[in-house]
Amino acid sequence: MKAQIITIGDEILIGKTLNTNASFIGDKLTGIDFEISKISVVGDDEKSILREFEDAFANNDVVVVTGGLGPTHDDITKKCVTTFFKTELEMNHDILAEVLEFTKKRGVKETEKVRGQAMVPKIAEPIKNTKGTAPGMWIEKDGKVFIVMPGVPYEMSEMFEKYVIPKLKEKFKSSLVTKKTTHLLTTGIPEVVLYEKLGPLEDLLGDGKLAFLPSQYGVKMRLTVQGENEEDAHNKLLEIEQRIRAKVGRYIYGKDDDTLEGVVGRLLKDRGLTLAVAESCTGGLISHRITNISGSSSYFERALITYSNGAKVELLNIDEDLIEQYGAVSMEVARLMADGVRKVSGTDIGLAATGIMGPTGATPTKPVGLVHIGICDDKVCTSKEFRFGDDRILNKERTSQAALEMLRRNLLGIPYDE
Repeated sequence: MKAQIITIGDEILIGKTLNTNASFIGDKLTGIDFEISKISVVGDDEKSILREFEDAFANNDVVVVTGGLGPTHDDITKKCVTTFFKTELEMNHDILAEVLEFTKKRGVKETEKVRGQAMVPKIAEPIKNTKGTAPGMWIEKDGKVFIVMPGVPYEMSEMFEKYVIPKLKEKFKSSLVTKKTTHLLTTGIPEVVLYEKLGPLEDLLGDGKLAFLPSQYGVKMRLTVQGENEEDAHNKLLEIEQRIRAKVGRYIYGKDDDTLEGVVGRLLKDRGLTLAVAESCTGGLISHRITNISGSSSYFERALITYSNGAKVELLNIDEDLIEQYGAVSMEVARLMADGVRKVSGTDIGLAATGIMGPTGATPTKPVGLVHIGICDDKVCTSKEFRFGDDRILNKERTSQAALEMLRRNLLGIPYDE
């Protein structure tokens, strides 16, 4: 089964907005065995949109369109849909009631533009939008499906997962094979080293497929299998996953939608442990990620942003002479920071980071990207050196990831020897 994804909007065409919708939709459609024949971006121009609609509908079983459903003058997708399918708009009163309730809760005045959001092509089955005012559209014609959704990513993603995917599975169930996909999330190991540790992939995978998807946070391994039925595919996936974990399990912190901060949060909560963090170079990013998790107050006691040497002395009780002797960016100071924040907060664990994020601040012996992370509990107080790149923002993100990974390994008793 073939599908095309069309993203509409000048802001995407000129590169001002990333096309995250297309990557999300492509991943989800591939996961249910659709072949993505094309991904296209079209500006807010009626003739261009209609040409793309015509080509896509002629050459695919499913067309998915996002963008251009808002109430402003440049939102012309709905008009293009009515022209393409030779239909007209009509007021959907169920959608109207939901739109007015949604805007009322947010203190938005009812206007004709607001009411206009509930105008839907007669040929379309509306898709409810629980996150916004623009409904989506499901259109079936000539055995094909034409889907239109808002361009706002969080509106589109919920609509697509809760409504579109189940409906596509039902519509094309006789043509789709049983396919299962999972993502194994790794960190603290480069892609090439991960690949080498896995060994010959044909022995590991059988007829399964494995893709490596690196980012600044680590390498995501996408594992895909096909089976005769749901149970067969599930068993194949589980068997291959177990083989992979036997080789590189220490680097795998989670699966699919897991986050490292969520994983360490569950570990802390399950063990009844508390945490405090002292951050220098990351400026609060580690703590920000930890507190992104609902319920983190049960294990996260405090964060101290000790950016200057004076703050390290005053708030963490570090001897000024030791900072002078070893330097603020050092294994020794990282340990002292972790120990200091643990003691002043009275927590079970102290975590700390200090480093040179760049582009300035380097010395002949301490380059940009040098980071030391310390961790202390009632049994061990240690630190580890990392060397990242020369991009300041990436260095902060990588440092936060490395710190959370040190915490995960500490909680699980996994040595951090690489």
